[in-house]
Amino acid sequence: MVRDGYYYAGPLIAAGLLVGWLTRPAWGILPVVPALFLLWFFRDPERDIPKQEGAVVSPADGKITDVVPVLSDNQRRIRISIFLSVFDVHVNRSPIAGTIRDVRYQRGKFLDARSELCAEQNEQNMVTVDGGGKTVVFKQIAGLLARRIVFHPRIGDRVERGQRIGLIKFGSRVDVLLDSNASLQVKAGDRVRGGASILAFLAQAGELAAAGRDSSAEGARG
Repeated sequence: MVRDGYYYAGPLIAAGLLVGWLTRPAWGILPVVPALFLLWFFRDPERDIPKQEGAVVSPADGKITDVVPVLSDNQRRIRISIFLSVFDVHVNRSPIAGTIRDVRYQRGKFLDARSELCAEQNEQNMVTVDGGGKTVVFKQIAGLLARRIVFHPRIGDRVERGQRIGLIKFGSRVDVLLDSNASLQVKAGDRVRGGASILAFLAQAGELAAAGRDSSAEGARG
């Protein structure tokens, strides 16, 4: 369990005990019920991390709401959007193994995480991970209920695929930006689990070189 769960639930449990002692035991249940929900909300289950070469794992639990091509920093990419309800695990994990190259925090609004506008206007934390000659960018985006984004690693830190790197408290969204030639393994409507579900496979250097040779040969024949 994430330790934040104890910080939120502890005072409520103490209040329940005090109310039950000063009045009736039954009244003490009222503060304990939301405390139990908070302890459940901040759960942090272990996950089996895929070991396939080039695999990009989901950084969050939730439902995929969008898989669309986008233009990011003048590069064509594929954006996978994952919506986290209050019932999902909110611990975030690194999608690939590599080095944290950039972390950019942006203050903003708290629009519904399912809104198209939230990807640009909401409070968010954009992280760039370089690994194996590939770059993956993911955004922790605050939602209607979320009021705090947590990210632990610093620029220059090494992270492993599926490693816990932070969380977004309460309803939220996570976007993953991949190279346009990534081999997608998911579609809109799928449910994914952080660190365990494979979103895509990144093309390896040898595959890119082969694709370039095939393209050149096709052009020569034309």
